[in-house]
Amino acid sequence: MSAPLLLRQVNLLEGPHSPERRADVLLEGQSLRAILASPVAGESPTPDTAAGHPSPVQLEASHLWLGPALVDPHSVLEDPWLGRAETLSSLAHAARSGGYGTVALLPWARPWRDRPENLMLTWPEPLRLLLWGSFSQGGEDGELAAHADQLAAGACGLAGSATLPPLALLERGLRLGETGRHPVLVAPRDRSLTQQGFVRERVEALRGGWPVDPVISELLPLQSLLALADALPEASLRLMNLSTAEGVERLRQRRGQPQASVGWWHLLADSGSLDPAAEGWRMVPSLGGPADREALIAGLADGTLSAVAVQHEALDAEERLLPLDQRRPGLAGHGLVLPLLWQALVAEGTWSARQLWRVLCWGPCGFLGLPPSRLEAGSSDWILFDPGAPGGFGPGQDPSLAANRPEPPQGAFRGQVVASGLSDPKDWLLRVPPSS
Repeated sequence: MSAPLLLRQVNLLEGPHSPERRADVLLEGQSLRAILASPVAGESPTPDTAAGHPSPVQLEASHLWLGPALVDPHSVLEDPWLGRAETLSSLAHAARSGGYGTVALLPWARPWRDRPENLMLTWPEPLRLLLWGSFSQGGEDGELAAHADQLAAGACGLAGSATLPPLALLERGLRLGETGRHPVLVAPRDRSLTQQGFVRERVEALRGGWPVDPVISELLPLQSLLALADALPEASLRLMNLSTAEGVERLRQRRGQPQASVGWWHLLADSGSLDPAAEGWRMVPSLGGPADREALIAGLADGTLSAVAVQHEALDAEERLLPLDQRRPGLAGHGLVLPLLWQALVAEGTWSARQLWRVLCWGPCGFLGLPPSRLEAGSSDWILFDPGAPGGFGPGQDPSLAANRPEPPQGAFRGQVVASGLSDPKDWLLRVPPSS
């Protein structure tokens, strides 16, 4: 039996209403066994151990952060079993390595997940895989899918495609009342207004001569959705991937209702700083300018936006070699989200660790209609993050099969999930001193 591990004075992020604090924490295998009262100065902690249990190995952990595992409110997995870009197994490894204990998959797949029999995907515990059901049949926005059947089969909610469904269809589906209090996720995006633009219509994009996507492609459908939310206040509408400063301001006037998500890459890159040849240039919704990025960060900080999504959309190596205008947009990168946002918002910004966990864990829980995660004795739903550890993976070590992981805007980065209840202790990156 391996010895328990006592983390001395680790930084705790216990729950959404608990302040940051330091405490001693006892880990036993993948389980968080106990959060101990801080010892009196000069004394050693004396955690109780059952007969036959070895004494815990102690590790000074004041530079580490312990919090609940992260929650991804929406990502994409097209082929769970034979996918060349990502499979159910590889996605589980990628999520685990990035500190994500819960991932909710959109119905965007082959075949489209719009029937109860297509909602049978699972992950081994303690990972949790949630599945969004489909609002329309085949995601084609022509006829409603069987809402009640999908929800009875375990769907966490219903989701549309990457564009706004016809308002008449959306209103009819909501008025039927089969969704109950389950969230209904829709994208405030009108494909016919995007002009097939690669990036948002900002001065930085105009200087580069790129095809641009006007703000109206998001703002008009957003206004229609907000009017529908007023007409049907009992509906649990969710807005997927807000991306413009104007959209954030329009939602702020309503004090953050309905809840809205933002893609993580939109918080780090913009058309004024990203090399057009780099991964992450072509996105849906379109990448904005510096003012959009700053507005999205401010919207998260003041609660106008509720959750940061990974919106994982994997490409295989062959498709990634296609010219930019011939390949599908999107990014992969569960393992990059926490370290890069920590570096940008906490280390180099003004955010606290608790603020970051709010948008990566507790906010997404509310977005999905789940109770907020907490650090609790006996739970495996925890991660240990080292902001100073070298980030990234060595050759052949990346658990994801996706070829379209972005390069960090500033090159090399730091930050790594070094241990978690999501993985076997033999796979931890944490350097534990040998037991005496």
